[in-house]
Order: sequence, then C-alpha cells, then structure tokens
Amino acid sequence: MMDKFSYLGNADTSSIEDLFQQYLKDSNSVDSGWQKFFEGFEFARKNYGDEIKIPQNVIKEFDVINLINGYRSRGHLFTQTNPVRERRKYAPTLDIENFGLNESDLEIVFQAGAQIGLGPAKLKDIIAHLHQTYCQSIGAEYMYIRIPKVNEWLQEKMEGSKNTPNFLMHEKLMILHKLNQAVGFENFLHTKFVGQKRFSLEGAEAAIPALDAICEKGSDMGIEDFVIGMAHRGRLNILTNILDKKYEDVFSEFEGYLSEDSLFEGDVKYHAGYSCDRISNNGKPFHVSLSPNPSHLEAVNPVVEGISRAKIDHFHGGDNNKVCPILIHGDAALAGQGIGYEVIQMSQLDGFKTGGTIHLVINNQVGFTTNYLDGRSSTYCTDLAKVVLSPVFHVNGDDVEALVFTVQLAMEFRQKFHRDVFIDVLCYRKYGHNEGDEPRFTQPLLYKAIAAHPNPREIYVKQLISRGDIDMDFAKEMERNFKELLQEKLDTAKKNGKTQITSFLKSQWTGLKMAETDAFDKSPDTSVDKKTFLDIAKKSVTLPKDKKFFNKTQKLFEDRSAMIANDNYDWAMGELMAYATLMNEGSNVRFSGQDVERGTFSHRHAVITLEDSEEQYIPLNNIGTKGKLDIYNSLLSEYGVLGFEFGYALTVPNDLTIWEAQFGDFFNGAQIIIDQFLTSAEYKWRRMNGLVMLLPHGYEGMGPEHSSARMERFLQQCAENNMQVVNCSTPANQFHILRRQIRRNFRKPLICFTPKKLLRYPTCVSSLTDFTTGGFKELIDDSSANVKSVKKIAFCSGKIYYDLIEAKQKENNEDLAIVRIEQLYPLPTKQLQEIVSKYKNATEYLWVQEEPENMGAWAYMLRAFREVNLKYIGRNESASPATGYGKQHTQQQQSIIDRVFVKQLAIK
Repeated sequence: MMDKFSYLGNADTSSIEDLFQQYLKDSNSVDSGWQKFFEGFEFARKNYGDEIKIPQNVIKEFDVINLINGYRSRGHLFTQTNPVRERRKYAPTLDIENFGLNESDLEIVFQAGAQIGLGPAKLKDIIAHLHQTYCQSIGAEYMYIRIPKVNEWLQEKMEGSKNTPNFLMHEKLMILHKLNQAVGFENFLHTKFVGQKRFSLEGAEAAIPALDAICEKGSDMGIEDFVIGMAHRGRLNILTNILDKKYEDVFSEFEGYLSEDSLFEGDVKYHAGYSCDRISNNGKPFHVSLSPNPSHLEAVNPVVEGISRAKIDHFHGGDNNKVCPILIHGDAALAGQGIGYEVIQMSQLDGFKTGGTIHLVINNQVGFTTNYLDGRSSTYCTDLAKVVLSPVFHVNGDDVEALVFTVQLAMEFRQKFHRDVFIDVLCYRKYGHNEGDEPRFTQPLLYKAIAAHPNPREIYVKQLISRGDIDMDFAKEMERNFKELLQEKLDTAKKNGKTQITSFLKSQWTGLKMAETDAFDKSPDTSVDKKTFLDIAKKSVTLPKDKKFFNKTQKLFEDRSAMIANDNYDWAMGELMAYATLMNEGSNVRFSGQDVERGTFSHRHAVITLEDSEEQYIPLNNIGTKGKLDIYNSLLSEYGVLGFEFGYALTVPNDLTIWEAQFGDFFNGAQIIIDQFLTSAEYKWRRMNGLVMLLPHGYEGMGPEHSSARMERFLQQCAENNMQVVNCSTPANQFHILRRQIRRNFRKPLICFTPKKLLRYPTCVSSLTDFTTGGFKELIDDSSANVKSVKKIAFCSGKIYYDLIEAKQKENNEDLAIVRIEQLYPLPTKQLQEIVSKYKNATEYLWVQEEPENMGAWAYMLRAFREVNLKYIGRNESASPATGYGKQHTQQQQSIIDRVFVKQLAIK
C-alpha cells in the first residue's frame, strides 16, 4: 500500500523531515517516487551526519512533487478532449501558484524531475512534459487505484511516452485506411438509402481504426478470441469494417429482402450478431464475434461476459490471455443503466471473471434528446470504473492517432493486470437519435457547431498532409476507390435478391439442429443403468476420512447413504444424481445463483466446508467422472448473472448451464434478459439456447414475495415451441428433465418451477427403478384411480398434488382422478386427450391451482386445453400473489381442497 505521504497536497517541513528519516532507515518503506527523489540528493549522508535535516531551499522540491501529483490526479479535468464543446471549468487549476511556485522558479532545476523520468530538470520542462502527458488529447484517471504496481506501470507508460503517438508510416496508412472505410461507408448509406434508420457512427468514426487496433494489438499479445457487445449505433459499420460482413449482405437488408430461411422471423439489421475469422497484419489468426442484442441498452453486456468465460473455460484451457471481451457503450446508457454496475462487480469474482474487459465508450454527449448534465450526477459517465479500480482514459474522438495509441495501451494493461479498462471517446452524433430525428429541437447550439465541424477523416487527412506523409491526390484516390467498391457491392445485392443470414457462434453448434414440430410428443429415454447409478450414488455420499466435517454435514451424508439402502431418494438426491450421471457421460455442469452451493433451503450441499478450515469440498468432483461441476454462489444480482449464464449456455450447448433464483419471484430482477433474450433469441437471431432456470415456487404461507415464481408470465410468452415450462412433482421426474436437456439433438430454454416443501416431504421420494427406466413424464396419471368409478378429473401441477392426494386418501374417495401436468409447455395435448378418453365416465374437469385466478397456469390452460370444459378451483383473483397472514393462508389452502371434493360445482 502506498505510504501516507504519496499525495501531499500542501507539504509541510515536519512531514517531509519524517519521510526522509523513514527513507534513511529503510529505502523500501517509502513509495518508489519518493525513493527516486531522495536518491537525487547525494548530500544526505555525506553532508549532514547524524543530524540530518532537509534545508529550507529543498522544500520547493516538494512543491514540485505536489505539482506532479496534481497533474497525475487532476490533469484529466483540463484536457483538450472535447471536439465540439468547451470543457466545464474546474477549480483549483493546475497553475503553479496553487502549488507554492511562481514564474521565478521556471528556470530552476529540480531533482523532482526524476519522478517523471526526466532526471534533474527545469521546472518549465517538467510542466511541459506533464502538460503534454496529461492535458492534451488524452486524459487519464488512475490515481485512485490502490495497487502501487499498477500505478507505477501506468505512470511509466504514459510519462515515458508523454501520451503522444509516434506511429510509423505503414501504421498511419492503416489508420487512414480504416478511417476511410468508416467515413465512406456511412456517407454511402446516407446517399443510397435516404431516410432509412441505420444509427450512424458519424462523429465517432475513429472507433473503427480503434477497434481494429485493439484486435491487432491483442492478437500480437496472444489473444485468439474477441467477443464484442454493443448497442445499435455504429453497428453496421463495425459489422462490415471490423467483422468483414459482406457489404452486399448489409445492402440486401436495406433493400428489405427476406431471409433465405423462411422459418427465421429475424430482427432489424442493426441488432444482428456475426462471427468471423481474421488474420492479423502480422499473420496471426484470431476470431471475432459480435453478439446479437436488443434495443435495451447495455443488456448485452453480461451475455458477452458469459460467452467470453465459456470460451476461456472450454476452448482455451482456462487461459484468459486468449480471450478478450470488448463492450462498446453509449455515454447516457453507461451512466444510467444499473446493469453496468452489476457486470463490473462481477469482473474480479472467481465464478465470473474474464481476465479484464475493454470498455469503449462512444460519448456523444447526449442521450436521445437528454443533455449529459441531465443524464448523470457524476463528473464522467465512466465513474463506475472506480468501483473496481479500473483506469479510465478520456480521448478526443477527432484525434484518431491519440485514440489508437490509447487503445493499444489499454490492451497492454489488460493483458498484464487482467482488469477492466475504460476508454471514453469524446465525440458527437452527427444526426438525431436516428437519421429521421431532428436534434435541433432540443440541442440547437450543439448541432449548429456539429454541422460546421469536419469529419475525423478530413481532420486526419489534413494532419497527414501537413506533416508531409501523404498528398491530397492520394487521399482522394483512396476515397474514390472505396466508393466504387461499395457501388459494385450494391449492384450485386440488387441482383441476388435474398438476404443471407450467418448464424452467430455457428461452429459451436455442430450436430444440433432446430427442433422438429413433433419433437415434444414424447420424451426420449434418459434412464441410467442400475449398476452405474448405484455406483455413482454411493460415491457421491462418501466423504473422505482424512477431512474433518461439521457433525451436521456428516449426518446429512449418512442420511443420503441410508436413502440408497432404503430405496427412497429425496429431491436433493434426484437433482444431484442428474448432474453426476451427466458428468459421468462427459458433460460438464455449470451452476450459479445466490446461495446455490448449499441451496437457499439447505437441501443441496453441493459444496461443503471443512470444520477446522475454510477449505471447500465438492463431492461430485471427487467421484471419477469425465465431466466437472462448476458451481458458484453469485453476487446479489439477477439481471447480470442470468445474462451471463445465457451467454455461457449459448457458447457450450453440450454442457448443462443452470441459474437458480434464491426465491422464484426474484427472477423478475432479470426480466429484460427473459423477455429480450431467453424467450425470443431463436426466432430473432436463429440461435438456440439450453439454459435452465430453477425457480422455487409454492404457496406455504411465506407471504407475497416468497410464494409465486410468476408462472403466468412465462406461459404468456410461450409460442412456437420457444421454451419448456415444467413443474415437476417427483425427484425422478426432475432427474429426467435435467438429463433430457442434454440428451436431445436440439436446445430450448428450460423453466423449472421447483418446490420448497417437497424438498423434505416424506412422500415426495422416488425409487431406484424410477431413475433406471424410462424418461421424463410430461403427464402423470392417477395410479390409485378406479377408471370406471371416476366421475371427475382434477388436473393440477406441482406441490398441490400432495395436498389433493392426501385428502383423497383421507376421504377414501373413488370418483376423483388427480392428474399431474408436469410439462405445462409445450402442453402434452395428445397425452391429455388419451386421459380424457380413458376416463369415459367423467363428466367434470377441474383445473386446480394454489395461485390466484389471474395468476398461475389457469388462463393458459383455458386457452391451450380446449378439449374439455375446464372449471377453475383456486384462490380468488388478487393484486398480490399471496397473503402475508399465516392463518388466512391456511384457510385459503383448505378452501381449495374442500371445493375439489364437493359433489357438484357451480361454473364460475
């Protein structure tokens, strides 16, 4: 940790004296900057003997050190980084008078110059060096980082180069080439597709050579996979000029041609994803992918992190030097959307870290119509970076060389320290929010300035010509050639007449295909050989004798061992055996969520802690399986973590990826991921996903917030076989549904409503045969029913079955059959029809649920199961999911059961 004198604002003699004495005793006890300073004073031991004192004329040295630290910590406030606006004024300034210095000191040589690598230097030269480093086109924030080696590295890099690019000629020409593509592409679209939305990059075209430089520099440093996430602005430019999407394919989309795939509903062109393989200028291959995204700004961020982590884990042997996530933000969205905070808090956590993300902020200084001063309370839109001690670079978007220089430095930082880094590109948005929007309604002065402002290519061409690097004819020829190329591609697009859609992450999905229409009629066999099952089960409950476990932990595993002997497996055993058997067959299991290692209801205990240490032990990873269980307690986030797991599952479809809500209703903190990704990704972006959501659900008197996982919301979104919604009532059926998720040749999201009460319910158990024969049962008939005697069928789902069957047994009822619908969507219609045909004497058909009438599955069943006249039995409609009063809950629950067993029901 840096010593307390490192950031003296107003140095006093006694403090300096103390610091010098400390240095004399142990030079390593003070900051390296002070070491360099004191080393410059050879008079120390030679001239002063035992009574060492700092002379008064040396005190000004410390004023200079304070000036240096002032530039390092506050220089970013006084930069030339805004291309179209005057910067806000900040006080105190960096004027030398504010540091106890004056003009008469400018010609004096100060030893403090050693702190910035100059050695002894005149004050005027020290100031010039600092001003060039910290107050030109690049501003840097990093002094809040509490890691000395990080600060020292950044200081050496920036002060050693003065944050001033010095590119070779071929590097300048590459920058110009990419800038020419960026500007030329936008101009071409603007003239050829007048009035069409494209969310232009104009004003921020320097982002294209910057992204290209990130890829080139990263590739040179060993990165083989780049994963990009961004919103819509500039996306088409990045797709074509960074990911090499064919220009003619983009033009076909502008022409409005339909996809080659008639089953693909598609999305607007500026939401599409893409992947490509590239070769760097130095001949190194690398892969770049751009994740598809919705209009919800920043929502793609956790998805990109999940994709990146999956690639690190499965394709690069855990080496995060090989994969780099890049997130491109808008200034208003980064400051305003809470998902940014959730994602950055994940950046250093074992279960979620990806080795550092490059954050590129396209800072248009406006959000739709909202001025930046109304869009945040913080000084900068990037201030959340300070939460995790990430450096921030603020760069003038008109200075393309400064931007390329900065992103190269950022990549070096990322590869060395594996931390996030932010580049805030101060630029502008040439048009309104889209090309048809009028920005002068709300920002007339700003857009007057923008209208007269040259584009980044014009600025750079002028700069290169002034240096003698190129002439105007060269620049014009480059521009003309590119325009002719685009016209040629447009002509090709018009001839082709079809839009070609390339699947994002296509290579990872080899061998899997879109589901056929009849794929859900019957589940495949997901049973496990009896000998294999028992062998795995016994190993999973055997704790090592050389480790000391808490006595309650030992008792729990002894109880599990007894289940094997007694052939009655509870919910936890059924669930864990699903993971263990999949692992035995070679699949990995990734599982995250709040408190999932133990389980919210203390049932899972997938990770156990030794009694006499903090060592953790994962039983399933010690039974000799091919696959591995990676299970992580997540941070207290739903939106970020569910998005992360969606991205993870997207990348490794042959492994089982699970997210569990602490309580089922907490999923609504991640509603955007569910609405914009989980339920619709396959039909917008032609990309399947096998993510499993476990949502604890059930009415047990726990109040409004811990009863309902809002089944109705998922069922409302079910269509076109887009996902699976299940509410299992036995450990074996949960076992089979989890195994089915991997054992089919297609993938769909799986929404599992899981129990609380049933976790330890005596009758909610399964036998060995249930696991070693058959597969998932979409529907479970009433095995106790006398077919000829049945006059009434009660259809239900989940926990309430146990209340009903107990009441039936208590009343010795023979005219009621209780049928469990385990898979609500896709509804097993053929099997339901068979049930209705089987009970020929039945005249009443009930739908029984615990939830209020306006919630649960009732409205869905009424719409989806029209073969019979269903009658509703459940709670009355309600604004709140459940009562908070225990007695009222008990009365309501009993009323439901009583109404099922009356002789005749009135139709509601």
